[in-house]
Amino acid sequence: MINLNILLIEDDMIEVMKLKRATQSLNLEHNIIEANNGEEALEILKDRVKLPDIILLDLNMPKINGLEFLKILKKDNQLMYIPTIVLTTSNNQRDLLECYKIGIAGYILKPLKYEDYVSKIDKLLAYWSVNELIKG
Repeated sequence: MINLNILLIEDDMIEVMKLKRATQSLNLEHNIIEANNGEEALEILKDRVKLPDIILLDLNMPKINGLEFLKILKKDNQLMYIPTIVLTTSNNQRDLLECYKIGIAGYILKPLKYEDYVSKIDKLLAYWSVNELIKG
């Protein structure tokens, strides 16, 4: 398995810490780059030399929300190929359909129980660690 460069777009610092704690408890050494919102993420993505392998995206954020960010990302000829996985508490069917229509690689609901969260993160990162990824 390879170590992934993950861009985490999440405005809730507790969620950021939860993901880091989950990867540490699983002994995973992925590189996690943090952005607090879509605007910050777009700024990070301007550096075309070090693009992330995957993006983990929350939907409910200030400034540019997850759906707006996705629309901007998928219009960019270089960034559109980065697998983007929505990691959210929203089980709204409209959000789910809209995200897949825009072109996400996955939609994962954050479970309430920490053990369930760790299990989902483990499966998610294991899956993307064995995929052939486009290196930017």
